[in-house]
Amino acid sequence: MTQDSPSLTLAEIATQLGAGLRGDGECRVRGLATLRDAGPDQIAFLANRAYLKDLSGTRAAAVLLHPSHADECPTACLTLDNPYLGYAELSRLFDPLANREVYGIHPSAVVAEDATLGEGVSIGPQVVIESGVELAEGVVVGPGSVVGADSRIGAHSRLHANVTVYHGVEIGARVILHSGCVIGGDGFGFAHDGAGWHKIAQLGGVVLGDDVEVGSCSSIDRGALGDTVIGEDVKIDSQVQIAHNVQIGAHSALAGCVGIAGSTRVGRHCMLGGGVGLSGHLTICDGVQVTGMSLVTNSIREPGVYSSGTGAMENAQWRRNAVRFKQLDDIARRLQRLEKAGRDA
Repeated sequence: MTQDSPSLTLAEIATQLGAGLRGDGECRVRGLATLRDAGPDQIAFLANRAYLKDLSGTRAAAVLLHPSHADECPTACLTLDNPYLGYAELSRLFDPLANREVYGIHPSAVVAEDATLGEGVSIGPQVVIESGVELAEGVVVGPGSVVGADSRIGAHSRLHANVTVYHGVEIGARVILHSGCVIGGDGFGFAHDGAGWHKIAQLGGVVLGDDVEVGSCSSIDRGALGDTVIGEDVKIDSQVQIAHNVQIGAHSALAGCVGIAGSTRVGRHCMLGGGVGLSGHLTICDGVQVTGMSLVTNSIREPGVYSSGTGAMENAQWRRNAVRFKQLDDIARRLQRLEKAGRDA
């Protein structure tokens, strides 16, 4: 909790969330915490039955929970059919960064004379805004960030410290780019003449839709000819690599260390677990979930859950299984011969 934390009544919170309220609506809270850690001026939440054991002993001023647990709550409660979604909105109410007013241009920033700045734009220390850039109203560019020539950033988007946006990038409204991410760097394009590599100029751009979020130290490469396109409301975790000309459909989510090779298309409402790799030039249809550490080398045409990574096991067992894996082809051939012999008998 910080000095910037807002003070809200339970009635105000209930109205904001569209939640039912049981208890004193005039009670004020100044923060959000877990059931176990919350104090008498904080609100807690219960969205997972695994934490139901902590409800009876909570010291929170109020608890956000499902109506089915209201009678078990020892304090005031806010009821929602989807308490986890309510928690998401509640967290934003108490986010000190979201509630801090930032505006103006720091004296150390370098802003091209022909850049267009909307109302309420904030540009931090050591920022570089190059020629032809357009920043819509309410855009925040954090310290040390660079926005390349002719790029456009939509209303109320935020670049945290040390973000790099290359030239000719188009970013929608309410986009969040975390520190260290790079949008619009060159794709991995080279031609080999038998002796060495020759660079292929990357002539496309990157388009990020509205409400996209990109985690720290993630890279989204510009297209070779056309654009790399990230649809609206796509959520990208930290240390993700998206290669040139990839397209990702709206409302998809990519966990940490995902790698997507060039020209692959990912559909809408897809989820890629941590460490997933997609080979290039694939098509992944809408509604696909790929579990962590899986490698996808063929297109997926039907929605569902897909896996290929194997879970950790005791090393001696893994070594035995690795040996058997190399024997699978021989075992399959022997089985085919036995089956054939059985049919011929």
